[in-house]
Amino acid sequence: MAQESLVRQVNDWLAQQALGEPEMIALFEGLCERLYAIGIPVSRALLSWPTLHPLFRAEAVLWRRGQPSQLDQLNYANTTGEAWLKSPMAFMLERNLKVLRRRLQGPQALLDFPILIDLAAENFTDYLAVITEFHHPGVYAEFSRRGFVVTWTTDRVGGFSDEDAASLQQIQQRLAVACKTVIQARVARTITETYLGKHAGDQVLRGSIRLGDGEVTHCIVWYSDLRESTRLAETLPSADFLKLLNRYFECAARPALEAGGEVLAFIGDAVLAIFPIDAGTDLPAMAGRVFEGLRKSMVMAAEMNTEQARDGMEAFRFGIGLTIGEVMFGNIGVPERLAFSAIGPTVIEVARIEKLTKTLGYPVLATSGVAALSPGNWRTIGEHPLQGVGQPKELFGFLSEAAAVAA
Repeated sequence: MAQESLVRQVNDWLAQQALGEPEMIALFEGLCERLYAIGIPVSRALLSWPTLHPLFRAEAVLWRRGQPSQLDQLNYANTTGEAWLKSPMAFMLERNLKVLRRRLQGPQALLDFPILIDLAAENFTDYLAVITEFHHPGVYAEFSRRGFVVTWTTDRVGGFSDEDAASLQQIQQRLAVACKTVIQARVARTITETYLGKHAGDQVLRGSIRLGDGEVTHCIVWYSDLRESTRLAETLPSADFLKLLNRYFECAARPALEAGGEVLAFIGDAVLAIFPIDAGTDLPAMAGRVFEGLRKSMVMAAEMNTEQARDGMEAFRFGIGLTIGEVMFGNIGVPERLAFSAIGPTVIEVARIEKLTKTLGYPVLATSGVAALSPGNWRTIGEHPLQGVGQPKELFGFLSEAAAVAA
């Protein structure tokens, strides 16, 4: 069967993928293997695209025949540094080139980029790079300009034939359509997880986008609040207050995330996080992670305040309240503008508990339900009334060397 007919079959397969929900690595592996099977001697291929992510500027899949493929996420430094500036892709974008081909062996070899020298040393013989621009509404303008890049490399003696090169370029547009579907889904998930958290983001993407949609969730609730935030905001220059606020959030939110919690909201200078509990939860293991997160939070606060002093700025203080119970986890607001959050008496209770850290001498306070998960980490400090909560609650102070230092 002529290569042109076989390429049409590959294009048909790509069209089917675009209508589904393919995973990027599986999609690219499937394409490369099909190309090799129809006689296009692809030995190595790289698929790269810009993305919208708070940590990463671009993503890439590298495929090598006979080896597992891998997804790489490139941070902002990786896509602006010297390696990028000396890459064929940067060269193509600067000159608005859509196709770049280089022979890597023989009298026609042209190794004018560091990556080509490396590929030639691995006995690859031919290199073809193709860029397809496409617009992605809502993503920064550079996304459209950089578009979607594939580099194809072969180790066949003599390199790609002209027919091979033409077929690879023909396939590119259909591949771009299939990949755009995947990229849009990845960007949507990144945005929802960044702004809502993983659990809430999953629910929204599954269709929980109407006012009142949600569920009752049993969980440990972590609530933190910055002390004297009004005074700090009024007396510090805006840049200094923002730096202090972000250092505080690193101490109050980062340990909760690393312990497996989900930060639902930054409420002004407060942090609301939950640790969902279901039938399959290993509660002692979860409790251990939470308690380790509390210790880490105290240690980080001491370290951050050392940096504050080094910068000539005053220290910050905060409290953390913990309780365990049920929260309503879902959409609140108005139909046109929703927030996905946790509400209910448990949330009110934990905020009131945190307030008492200002007067009871412990930077971390918890209810008996939390303290019972690891009694050796807590000391009872008796019953105390909580503003707006009917009955006084027995509260427990968190015991650790770091907590004592912070107190």
